Amino acid sequence: MYAQMVKTDSSRLKTLDEMSPEERAFQERIDRGEKIEPKEWMPEGYRKTLIRQVGQHAHSEIVGQLPEGNWITRAPTLERKAILLAKVQDEAGHGLYLYSAAETLGVSRDELLALLHSGKMKYSSIFNYPTLTWADIGAVGWLVDGAAIMNQVQLQKTSYGPYSRAMVRICKEESFHQRQGYDIMMKMAAGSDAQRAMAQDALNRFWYPSLMMFGPSDKDSVHSAQSMAWKIKINTNDELRQKFVDQTVPQAKYLGLTIPDPALAWNEDKGGHDFSEPDWTEFFDVLAGNGPCNKERLGARVKAWNDGAWVRDGLVAHAEKAAARRSGPVAAE
Repeated sequence: MYAQMVKTDSSRLKTLDEMSPEERAFQERIDRGEKIEPKEWMPEGYRKTLIRQVGQHAHSEIVGQLPEGNWITRAPTLERKAILLAKVQDEAGHGLYLYSAAETLGVSRDELLALLHSGKMKYSSIFNYPTLTWADIGAVGWLVDGAAIMNQVQLQKTSYGPYSRAMVRICKEESFHQRQGYDIMMKMAAGSDAQRAMAQDALNRFWYPSLMMFGPSDKDSVHSAQSMAWKIKINTNDELRQKFVDQTVPQAKYLGLTIPDPALAWNEDKGGHDFSEPDWTEFFDVLAGNGPCNKERLGARVKAWNDGAWVRDGLVAHAEKAAARRSGPVAAE
């Protein structure tokens, strides 16, 4: 998931009897599966939780361009360059869709970016890991985008209308991204010994960070219950992580690659795989800003924002002049 550790304003769910009439009517709409639209009444906690989740999601899409953008000029063929360029462009578009959805909640894009640049709003921990080889681009598409799709398909059913509708298009494009990554891994796994070793190394390094994308275990994620009651989230962290593992293990087997988990085994009773938990100490350390590329990634975003100030200033000046012309006195005929 691209929005991790999103906290709600309440750690305990209210019963219907404890709710105000407005809250009760709102919750009953949610329970009936209705979509909430921007100008309709909503609890302040619902609005704030959505701003945090959609904002983090938007930031993740934008920061997520950086690990892959690093490889556009170094991709092995012209076709691969064109495909990767299109993928990175898609990620920019996803960020714009999501910033637009967040703005319907009464927060400006500039405010969201200020929170990102100050470190007060996060992006997905996965983007603080380096892409060292071309195989890493395959692993990002296969594993990272695969994990994202696992959650985003469900977010098409989220209760907030603008977020739900943005996810429909995003999911279509993310499916292409996942197939692009898997295609790279297929080529590498079917190549020379050195290429197969590179593919296995990429899987080894991105496996556990990909599992971390879904957020902490449900037993340690105290804020999920309210988000699920409001249908901002549709599935729990552990449900999505289990589904991702069960989908990815046969894909790795087809490639002839080995999931780097000696405890991985099929559990007939639960109809899914048993697997090792990620190192949650590492997860929280990365979120705190101590990952391999935290400073590099955030620094690149701040630099891009500062370097683009002249463009924004020019657009504002042009808009102000145009508004002044429209509001000026009409010449006599």
